[in-house]
Amino acid sequence: MTATPIGNARDITLRALDVLAECDLVAAEDTRVSAKLLALHGLSRPLTPYNDHNGARERPKLLARLKHGARIALISDAGTPLISDPGFKLVRDAVAEGIAVHAIPGASATLTALALGGLPTDRFFFAGFLPPKPGERESALADLSNISATLIFFESANRLAASLAQMAEVLGDRPAAVTRELTKLHEEVRRSTLARLAAQYAQEPAPKGEVTILVGPPRARAADTRRLDLLLDKALPFMPVRAAAELIAEALGLPRKDVYRRALDMKNDDA
Repeated sequence: MTATPIGNARDITLRALDVLAECDLVAAEDTRVSAKLLALHGLSRPLTPYNDHNGARERPKLLARLKHGARIALISDAGTPLISDPGFKLVRDAVAEGIAVHAIPGASATLTALALGGLPTDRFFFAGFLPPKPGERESALADLSNISATLIFFESANRLAASLAQMAEVLGDRPAAVTRELTKLHEEVRRSTLARLAAQYAQEPAPKGEVTILVGPPRARAADTRRLDLLLDKALPFMPVRAAAELIAEALGLPRKDVYRRALDMKNDDA
């Protein structure tokens, strides 16, 4: 597994260049992208495509060559292989066959974004791409809502505004950062809250380039829970459950779904 640049072509290690120069074959997500990278560094090696579409067919061929002593460099279009790309299954099967696997570390959009985001870095959780459909995306975010760590997502530029808005609704209006075109000429980092970022991007054309979103960890919940119950006690006798939940969730910066669920439980207990 050999990491390649995520933008700036000079972000490749000397060791990676040695591996790419000496390997028997380069297994690449897109051979056209990889051929340009090799040419830029004065290298020319045999290339074969390995991606989500042909992985099941190509894995046995690659494993057979590895068993016969071939040195194969697995690379993705950009960054570290296996991070949101199909390399995992090849590595898993190679390990199962007793084939030696080595990692040649280097650029990673996940860690680069984390370093730039201005959010806690002591604990983080990489969630990859969220589902494109709003209902499935909401469920996925709800599953992540209680993880006490900075959350890292990849996202399509066309879905950015909608995803940020749904994150604010499900996770609460947490501190966040949107990073784009990392290490490239037009690198951009915006830091604010989820709701403000969603509003900004909703008023603009969809941005260009690769997007990584970081979302800060949830606030400490113990004190918020006591205050939540006190506010719900006061509001529920006079307001519909959903309206009370939305108002209090916004005031406390808590996920609306969690507040609504708590409001329903309290309402049912009083019934």
